[in-house]
Amino acid sequence: MSVYLDHAATTPMPVAVREAYVEALGLVGNPSSIHTHGQAARDLLETGRERVAESLGVDAVEVVFTGGGTEAVNLAIKGTFWSRNLGGRVAPDGRVSRPRILTTRAEHHATLDAVDWLVRHEGAIVDWIEVDAVGRLSLESLKQALAREPESIALVTALWANNEVGTLQPVADIVRLAHAAGVPVHLDAIAAYGSVPIDVPAVGADLVSVSAHKIGGPVGIGALVVARTATVEPLIHGGNQQRARSGTQDAAGAAAFGVAAGVVHDTAALAALRDRLIAGLVGLPGVVLRGDPDPAGRLPGNVHATFAGCDGDALLYLLDREGFSVSTGSACQAGVAEVSHVLAAMGVPVDEARGALRFTLGADTTPAAIEALLATLPRVLDQARTASARR
Repeated sequence: MSVYLDHAATTPMPVAVREAYVEALGLVGNPSSIHTHGQAARDLLETGRERVAESLGVDAVEVVFTGGGTEAVNLAIKGTFWSRNLGGRVAPDGRVSRPRILTTRAEHHATLDAVDWLVRHEGAIVDWIEVDAVGRLSLESLKQALAREPESIALVTALWANNEVGTLQPVADIVRLAHAAGVPVHLDAIAAYGSVPIDVPAVGADLVSVSAHKIGGPVGIGALVVARTATVEPLIHGGNQQRARSGTQDAAGAAAFGVAAGVVHDTAALAALRDRLIAGLVGLPGVVLRGDPDPAGRLPGNVHATFAGCDGDALLYLLDREGFSVSTGSACQAGVAEVSHVLAAMGVPVDEARGALRFTLGADTTPAAIEALLATLPRVLDQARTASARR
């Protein structure tokens, strides 16, 4: 048996997306060229942009295509920080007048590393917002941070849903509080996109990042929603092909992204499989569900748990030998021998955090696959605990 349960890392392309992508790859033409071939490529590009925009509830002009989700996050954070500190807001000694960035320690590394770079190179200061035991941002902690010299804050950046433990964040409240203080907000919706409704105007965020391969599109293309009222300084210069980003645009990638954005996902069926897996897991000895235990408060395809007396990597390898592909957390950190920073931010003890696994379900996940996993886990857990006890 071969069962793929790592859809949060990347998910398969549906046939319709793959066919659209292959067809688009056969089209020659630079979308910026004014001849017939170029304009055919531009039509393909802009149709894809319109479809992605429609899936997010925004206008096409607000969608900036990027080279993936990580670039979208970096453009949002660095671009907003630079924009908010240009035009006379940098002192002669190099200090900036809006150095503060508000975020949590439970963010994806695309955010944490971008913020860290700004701290080390651009004079940024981080105000860490607390998260609770299920990984949800504390609105009270955010409120207190916003109240301290709001004029010194460059931006707030937060997840729409935690990519490891699946907890949905109070995004509308985050935006409401920040805007009341006159502070722009970036929301990383990469984990949430395709799993829960993403209505950007309803939430009111200034910037929202998404990625194609998380919803069945190709790897190597993402998008940043930049609201008409938002301003970001580009990371990449040369050509001005898009608002906030230069570079020849990927018409084929945009076309496939657009088709993937229009695929309707049966999230109710996915949630039912998730709940079956959770029920089976918590019945096993030493297993603790992480993230929000309320089904309405977590992504429909996410199950994250810790397994007492086990090493997460050992469990991953043992399950892989049995034909199950799972993860210990974000694929961006795979192979790094340290406990999850997300679990640490949630206050999970180190010895418990070492035994973490994330199961993420997708359109091809079947009830039979879940039952097979649950039937296999007791034996695998015994093997992992025996191996751990011998060390």
